[in-house]
Amino acid sequence: MEEKVRVDVLIPTYWPGKEFAKLLDRLYGQTYPIHSVIIMNTEKQFWNTDWEKGRDNLQVHHIAKSEFDHGGTRRQGAKYATGDILVCMTQDAMPRNRELLEKLIQPLQQPKVAASYARQVPDRDAHCIESFTRRFNYPDENEVKWQEDLSSRGIKTYFCSNVCAAYDREIYVKQGGFIPRAIFNEDMIYGAGLIQAGYGIAYAADAQVIHSHNYNCRQQFHRNFDLGVSQAEHPEIFADVPSEGAGIALVKATARYLLNRRQPWLLPKLIAQSGFKYLGYQLGKHYRYLPSKWIQACTMNPEYWKGKGQQTDIG
Repeated sequence: MEEKVRVDVLIPTYWPGKEFAKLLDRLYGQTYPIHSVIIMNTEKQFWNTDWEKGRDNLQVHHIAKSEFDHGGTRRQGAKYATGDILVCMTQDAMPRNRELLEKLIQPLQQPKVAASYARQVPDRDAHCIESFTRRFNYPDENEVKWQEDLSSRGIKTYFCSNVCAAYDREIYVKQGGFIPRAIFNEDMIYGAGLIQAGYGIAYAADAQVIHSHNYNCRQQFHRNFDLGVSQAEHPEIFADVPSEGAGIALVKATARYLLNRRQPWLLPKLIAQSGFKYLGYQLGKHYRYLPSKWIQACTMNPEYWKGKGQQTDIG
């Protein structure tokens, strides 16, 4: 009988609440067995040790808030993994059913497919625009993206979300893993390296997590500022595949959706949110021209800027 590939699940946490207990219960109830669950927890006092009881394969590593980095913390956590497949999740990504891991890792059996990411389904409390955005970005058909898709799909070719994604760990190590420092977008930066190296990225629509955010305009601004910064810091990846086209397509599709639903009163909200997204993104792309006080006011991750320029590995 063929031995099952071993799956390690990596989750960075910060002040996890009762919903995280539910997430762990759903993970341990998966149809596919988990080799280990690796928690990279920010600030030990916010962790509930009761969650470790009866779970010998749950390992928890505590770091200080000043040490957290989107790329570095995941990179450090990945070093504790010994399985064949590394699954990255966020603490607010709730498995929708017991088949999440089974469906997520299936595409990795295909030759040269090095990563696979799950479909994000909006939560029950998701607002109308947010629900459509999730459905637009995460359709119901499986696909695999390759280097030849860059000409037609542009930046979306690189897309791979660590909200819930699986990676072939052997290829992950070979590629050098997540970058040591990243304000945001560490998953897409790694995905770009995979595509450029000739590997494929799969979208597993049958693997589903419940995940959505009802961000206001201010939060959209901060998030997209950091997105712009991440792209500005990696021109070797993003210079030739701008994001504006994908953003405009989403706005147009959302506007049509609202009109078809006869909800035109939501158009001003869409326009305002889109404007704040675009402004944040453009300021982030040109952050080098901004005073440090402006950057601190714009960013979603102020801790990142305290170590700016220190490109050292973590762990």
